[in-house]
Amino acid sequence: MKILLCCANGLSTSILMQKMRKWGKEKGIELEVIAKPSSDIENVYKDYDCILVGPQIAYQLEEIKGIAVGKPVDKINPADYGLGNVENIMKQVHKLLDK
Repeated sequence: MKILLCCANGLSTSILMQKMRKWGKEKGIELEVIAKPSSDIENVYKDYDCILVGPQIAYQLEEIKGIAVGKPVDKINPADYGLGNVENIMKQVHKLLDK
């Protein structure tokens, strides 16, 4: 599973990215997670199964959906993002991919 995290500049999102990668290793799940600023989405989104948008740029959600046509896109719950609650974030990913 390949997940693209979309953020403003990548600092806090890179922390979440590391937590998600660690979670995947611990669970034995093949998980590729990368964090990119929203300005780079157009160049990389095609390589990922879904895109999660950080709460700090949730106002760009519709714009990102317009760029990443055909890919599931959703914003990360602010509480899960802030706490790095990978379990809940991965539940969100599975719901996105099941649609």
